[in-house]
Amino acid sequence: MKLTLYVLKTCTSCRKAKSWCEEQGIEFSEIAIRETPPSLADLQAACDRVGGEARKLFNTSGQDYRSGGYKDRLSEMSTAEALAELAENGNLIKRPFALLRSDKEQTLDAWVGFKEAVYEEKLKHQA
Repeated sequence: MKLTLYVLKTCTSCRKAKSWCEEQGIEFSEIAIRETPPSLADLQAACDRVGGEARKLFNTSGQDYRSGGYKDRLSEMSTAEALAELAENGNLIKRPFALLRSDKEQTLDAWVGFKEAVYEEKLKHQA
């Protein structure tokens, strides 16, 4: 299995996630989320895992979220529209964005943010 972390260098949660993985001996690849946002398919996989609520993938405290008026706009957007916005602008995505793939590159799991208990549960067999 392969873990990919989409991160922002200045993000505290991203640094915590990376440090935790390193301490646990979990190998991961790191991708700069601003320069290379997750694909629409990966965002859809993450959305599916949060009950289809695209809002949970948004970085609601970010400047791009506020300046884009997403607080008001999201309720009027379809899930497809919201995911397309995320795929276009990595700043809108809650970080870190984690993907766990099989060796055949199929997405097995995806989640956002860093909570140690979540990482332990999702990655307990990876170390």
